[in-house]
Amino acid sequence: MHNNKRLPLTCVLLASLASTGAQAEIKLHDDNQTTFSTDGYINAFYVHNDVDRPGDQFDRRQSRVKMGFLPNWLGFNFSRQAGDLKLGARSSFWVTINDSETNGTETGIDVRQFYGTIDGGWGQVLIGKDFGLFARSNILRDELLSGFGQASDTLGLMDGSGVSFGNIGTGYPYPFPSAQITYRSPQQHALKVAVGVLDPYDSNEVGGTGKAYQSAPRFETEVSYQTSLGATELYAWVNGAYQTSENTDGSVEDVTSRGLGYGVQAKLGDTSLTASGFNAEGMHPLFSNNLGQANLREIDSKGYLVQIGQQIDKFRLALSYGRSEDDGNLLGGEADYENKAVLLSYAVNDNLKLLGNFSRFEIDDKQAGEIESTDTLAVGATLSW
Repeated sequence: MHNNKRLPLTCVLLASLASTGAQAEIKLHDDNQTTFSTDGYINAFYVHNDVDRPGDQFDRRQSRVKMGFLPNWLGFNFSRQAGDLKLGARSSFWVTINDSETNGTETGIDVRQFYGTIDGGWGQVLIGKDFGLFARSNILRDELLSGFGQASDTLGLMDGSGVSFGNIGTGYPYPFPSAQITYRSPQQHALKVAVGVLDPYDSNEVGGTGKAYQSAPRFETEVSYQTSLGATELYAWVNGAYQTSENTDGSVEDVTSRGLGYGVQAKLGDTSLTASGFNAEGMHPLFSNNLGQANLREIDSKGYLVQIGQQIDKFRLALSYGRSEDDGNLLGGEADYENKAVLLSYAVNDNLKLLGNFSRFEIDDKQAGEIESTDTLAVGATLSW
């Protein structure tokens, strides 16, 4: 199979969630078996947060104008037929719309995808930077992807200049973009397999007298299956990650990090049901690449996410409940993280959507009780091509 028309996976999902039509890239060049195209996404929300934390020091109501769970991006795609092979490439530039009070116009450009692909009848090989495989379908099948979701004050999201978290930390960790070499099986089969070696991360002692190191890369994989059972469309997946991290200081314990993600989505007409979850050990419960270099331990975390979506003409209504439990790698003690949300969207046309999203996010320390309860109302629009 020589079809390597590879939009970014977030574009693919947004197209599947759109209430009318399908999103398509804009071709800038198409000649002599060579194509060059662009796609993009812009969004902004009026956001009102109501924070309740122990004592009165942090309790407040805050109004912002921010982007949602997805940043804004501009992407470019290249493909060329070269004999029996189809060569492709993608670069995407993700942009925050919020500047900093301390650094002025700090609008950052974040390159989350920069890779090449080689396609043949045997499948595809990707080389470069792309999202990880562990928890990949968990996040891409989230109904809140084009919405806002949770914005925890404890985690620094309410006043930050970045994105909200959707259901990151309340159902799945974020499959961070990483340097990788990944093989994918041919696309024509209902069963699809992806296997990759990724750049590893330090998960044991970062400072001190020794040096953390990894004698093997990180291994990640995802197996998915898509079929139809009568009038029901079914998509199921299992993904995972594994790596070890050692230290030249013999007194520092090695850390083995392993994660398992899974889920199923069923669509019957205009109704969709999604259930997913994960179990992990020795991994950051928010970020698959240990952003911030926490000194991780072989401590467990787990979570699940259940959602129902209903399409009514140009409207889409989604109800969401997500929960993660971490035994101590994030805050140092056992805590539960929970997000209840409702999302209502209206597709003005194929490229423009209006959205309203309400979420209640809670953190409960298993010893000290409630740490935070934050209500978030976000109303905005998304523009895509």
